[in-house]
Amino acid sequence: MRTEKQIPTVPLNRFIKHSLEILKNPLPFHRKNFNEKGDVFRLKIGFKNEVFFIRDSKFAQYVLQKNQRNYVKSKIQTEDLVKYVGEGLLTSEGEKWKKQRKMLQPAFHKKQLENLLNGMQDTIISEYACIESNKTIDLFPVLNDLAFQTVVKSLFTKAASGKDMERLQFITEANQRMLVKELRQPYLAWWFNISGTLKKHLELSKEARTILKGIVEERKVSGKRYDDLLDMLLETRYDDGKGMTEEQLIDEILIIFTAGHETTSNALTFTFQLLAMHPEWQDKICKEHSKIKEQTDDLMTLVMSSKVCQQVIEESMRLYPPAYFIDRVNIAEDHFDGMTFEPGSNLLFSVYEMHRHPDLWQQPESFLPERFSEGGRQFSSQYFPFGAGPRKCIGNNFAMFEMIIAISELISKYKILPGFETIEITPLITLKPKNAFLKFEERP
Repeated sequence: MRTEKQIPTVPLNRFIKHSLEILKNPLPFHRKNFNEKGDVFRLKIGFKNEVFFIRDSKFAQYVLQKNQRNYVKSKIQTEDLVKYVGEGLLTSEGEKWKKQRKMLQPAFHKKQLENLLNGMQDTIISEYACIESNKTIDLFPVLNDLAFQTVVKSLFTKAASGKDMERLQFITEANQRMLVKELRQPYLAWWFNISGTLKKHLELSKEARTILKGIVEERKVSGKRYDDLLDMLLETRYDDGKGMTEEQLIDEILIIFTAGHETTSNALTFTFQLLAMHPEWQDKICKEHSKIKEQTDDLMTLVMSSKVCQQVIEESMRLYPPAYFIDRVNIAEDHFDGMTFEPGSNLLFSVYEMHRHPDLWQQPESFLPERFSEGGRQFSSQYFPFGAGPRKCIGNNFAMFEMIIAISELISKYKILPGFETIEITPLITLKPKNAFLKFEERP
């Protein structure tokens, strides 16, 4: 006979009382609830609506891996985000997702990505040209442009105009801000509709699709081959030998733009801030980079050999995971650790809290890259910077390669000094940095 465990509840009046704080930064509110209620609690967000907040890593493994067939993503991604970016790999479900994942996976294998590394490096070096020595700047806008341009060049090589790319970047970021408003202020849905605000942003999405269709058509007509991601996407085939429709191709490109640049720019910014606070790790990265460069000029070898740099990135993403929540909804009733979840329960796994859980990590609030000296696999049951299971981020290798090159290039040229007191965050769709002011001194 199953013993039923009661799940602690945070009442609606407490949610309403703290709604303004939650709008600005929900993380302190959630941490207080976790500390008071335990690793699973129920938050009432309406008279009928509720969300289960979870920082139990075993529960996350169960949902994301062991019983993943019983779970789908929430309407945030399968409905709210779809209207801006379409039904691509990130937002699709069921058979369509399986079909897309199987077809796209080869394009993101390490061997295929090797073709993109020199273009990545050229783009990164070009973007760093704007950094002046002995001057304090907010590094996030620089890294945001860097990450966007890296995705652009990896997708399109030289086939896209600067004006079109500027417009795409504007649209991508404007629509992300709009989605945050919709999610954080659902009570204003009526105003977004009658004021025309929502319509304006949906028109921006149409404009983005038109720009991308033009680029794709130009590539097809030109007959030229660049060995970039667009070529790979155009050449991929389903089991029946057919390629993607134009609409599906545009959906996937929009997903790559949305998921592929902001998470990386966030992670890079937090990493450089942590390095500014821990200069001994800058020196270790610099020494490692110099030693590898003495032995080889091969970029893939450099990336794969940069173990210290990878440790630093892994630890940075533990403390500041860009995708700081993972959401799932169960299809059928489910049970875990004596708790029962009715069909359609909204489960929100706090990656941020799991990565700082005192039962899972020694000195959880401290920056200790040495904990990853044997790699991240030893922590696979509690460490989810790219998610886990079949829906683990398909671009994880792309992101890691890009970040290793970006960090190695900057640290080999500059010593970084902090121009901030503490690391500030802005939790939106992703965990964003705030006031990341840094100063750069040229290395001798």
